Amino acid sequence: MKNIKKRKILITGSGSGLGKMAAIKLAQRGHIVYATTKYSNQIEDIKNIAKKENLNITTFKLDILLEEDRNKILDIDFDTLINNAAIGDSGSVTEIRVDRFENVFETNVFSNIKISQIALKKFIEIGSGKIIFLSSLAGKVSIPFLAPYCASKFAIEGFTSSLYKELKLLNKLKHYNIQCAVIEPGAYATGFNKENNEKKYIWMSENSYFSPYVDKIKIYEEKIWNFIESKNYKSIIKQYIRAVEDVKCKHRYTAPKLQAFATKLGIIFEL
Repeated sequence: MKNIKKRKILITGSGSGLGKMAAIKLAQRGHIVYATTKYSNQIEDIKNIAKKENLNITTFKLDILLEEDRNKILDIDFDTLINNAAIGDSGSVTEIRVDRFENVFETNVFSNIKISQIALKKFIEIGSGKIIFLSSLAGKVSIPFLAPYCASKFAIEGFTSSLYKELKLLNKLKHYNIQCAVIEPGAYATGFNKENNEKKYIWMSENSYFSPYVDKIKIYEEKIWNFIESKNYKSIIKQYIRAVEDVKCKHRYTAPKLQAFATKLGIIFEL
C-alpha cells in the first residue's frame, strides 16, 4: 500500500450498503472513521466488526434530518465528510403525491446541504478539508418511475458543481485546501434499488392509469435490474477510497465503467 495520508472521516448513512462497506474498508486502510447511522439497531453490528478486526471506527446515531444530530459533528475532529445518507421513492410523476418528492429531497438534498455547511465552516476555520457527496448515475440520466430519487440526484449534481467552483475560487483567494468531490455509483445489488422500485406498487397497483399494466412493468423491471445490477462492489468502494486518498481529488468518481459508458451514451443520444 502506498504511503497515504491518514484522514479522519465522518460518514453518514453507513449502517448498511455501500456506506457500511466503505467505512470498513477505509478503516482497514488505517483511516480514523466515524461511521454514523440513522438507526440505532445498526450500531452494535458495526461495533462488533470494529472490535473483531481491531479497526479505528467510532459509531453513533446521526439522523441528518435532525438539527440536534447534525450539530453532533461540531464536537468531532474530522477532516473529511462523506455524505452517504440517502433514501429513494418511486411512482409515476403525474400521480405520485408531492410530499413523497419532498421527503426524498429533505434527506438527499436539503439535509445534506445543512450538514455540509456545518462541516465547511469547520474546514474554513482551519483552511483545509474534504467533502464528498454521493450522487448516482441516475443523477445523469433519468429512469422511468424513479423520478423522486433521480431528481434529487440531479439536484446534487447541480449544487455540488457550484460548490466545487466556489471552493476552487476560495482556495485561490485564501490559499486554502478545501476540496469537493462527487461519487456517482451505478446500479449495485445492495437491495436499495429493489426497495425503491417496490414502493410504487403499494399504490400504483390499485390507483393509477398504469394499474392494468403494473404486472408487466414489474416483470420488465425485475429483468432489467437483475441484468444491470453489479454484485461486485469492489469497483465503487475503490472510488470511495480514491476520493478520500487522492491528494488533489477529481470532481467526479464513477463506477462501474460499463454503466458509466452507457450513461454517457444516454446523455449524448438523449435516451
